[in-house]
Amino acid sequence: MLKNLDGFPFEKIKNTINVIFKQSENTKNIKAQQGDTILSTAHKNNIDLEGACEGNLACSTCHVILSKQLYNKLDEPTDREYDLLDQAFSQTSTSRLGCQLKIDDRYTNEIIVLPSATRNFSVDGYKPKPH
Repeated sequence: MLKNLDGFPFEKIKNTINVIFKQSENTKNIKAQQGDTILSTAHKNNIDLEGACEGNLACSTCHVILSKQLYNKLDEPTDREYDLLDQAFSQTSTSRLGCQLKIDDRYTNEIIVLPSATRNFSVDGYKPKPH
């Protein structure tokens, strides 16, 4: 039986997938709704993933890092996503944009790593709030 980072068994609820968000040393186990994006899942669960363009594939602030195993299971990013990832802070070979990733069974018990910072080209100290 699989256990979460706290040592408790994962429970599977209908239409949900267990995913783990990690930022620095902090982890949070989430029961994500199938079909939701990583970005919307983060916002629904008070996880600090910016998403300045509100999921419209126009920025790189929802940049996440996936395991090589998960990355290889997913479809190739579009050219537009690759272009935006080139602007992402701490880009890796398994970087993706959270607004482009819809939760399904491939994400079960996977760790979604949030970079320590984002590149948002806003001015005057503006910090967007999750939507």
